[in-house]
Amino acid sequence: MTHYVEGMGNPFYSSALAAANRGWSVFPLWPGAKQPALHGEQHCSGTGDCSDGHAKWEQRATDNPLQLERAWEHGAEYNVGVATGPSGLVVVDLDMPKDNSKGDMPDGMATFQALCERAGQPVPSTYTVRTASGGRHLYFTAPAGVRLGNTAGKLGPLIDTRAWGGYVVAEGSVMPDGTYEVINSEPVTDLPPWLLDQLRPALLPAQRPVRISLHSQSRSNRYLRSAVEEELQRVTSSSPGQHNTALYRASVALGQLVAGGALAAHEVTEWLALAGTSVGQGDREARATIASGLRAGAKRPRRVAS
Repeated sequence: MTHYVEGMGNPFYSSALAAANRGWSVFPLWPGAKQPALHGEQHCSGTGDCSDGHAKWEQRATDNPLQLERAWEHGAEYNVGVATGPSGLVVVDLDMPKDNSKGDMPDGMATFQALCERAGQPVPSTYTVRTASGGRHLYFTAPAGVRLGNTAGKLGPLIDTRAWGGYVVAEGSVMPDGTYEVINSEPVTDLPPWLLDQLRPALLPAQRPVRISLHSQSRSNRYLRSAVEEELQRVTSSSPGQHNTALYRASVALGQLVAGGALAAHEVTEWLALAGTSVGQGDREARATIASGLRAGAKRPRRVAS
């Protein structure tokens, strides 16, 4: 299903553009590989897309044709990654057994068919890509109002899912062992409710209010309390699908105050972690985002007059 675009003659760009035309957010992967072809945080210049702090692949994924053309210009053979969360997708990844010399282990597709049968449901028919290794990617529209993350083996052996925090290799991408090809081109269908029930995150226990321990009533501390509360509100009032971005931006803003000596890093981390978990983020995921935001904020310290 590779189409050439007039003036480019680059099938990889064509695949990126085809995904973007579906409203999906994409980014380049290294030629012949699955890893993002973007600079790491240790090499971040703090300019361009990273002017407000290092932007990771999920934040830099785009459906903007001009940005895609720049990424794949001059015949660059970058593979194409689809950021599932920003694209509003949940992709069920049905893998093949690795080094299954006896041939007695069912592949992900067989396991998924058995799962559907046990649930009394047909195997969903939706946009499907065959992976280079012979597996399957089943694309579904993510449900509104529910923030799903990635899973590994939750539905069964050799079945993973990709949503927020994940990406898949798009059709047209080439690996040493083969090419990603569309084998069902029908429109992407909604994630079946019975699958959503199995993937839905467990309900969180009631969260305690985030309390800020700035005891002094000095003018500077009143300002700091207001600044902290505003950033925590940014996180706790963020919409589904925007929680991680809101947490990162709040961490950058408060990280500037930490770098300026106005706030303690450990207190800010705990306040933000509580805010993040209160909207459904995992503690480890939240703390990784906070640490990244604090490092970005430290590049531009902000001091508060007494």
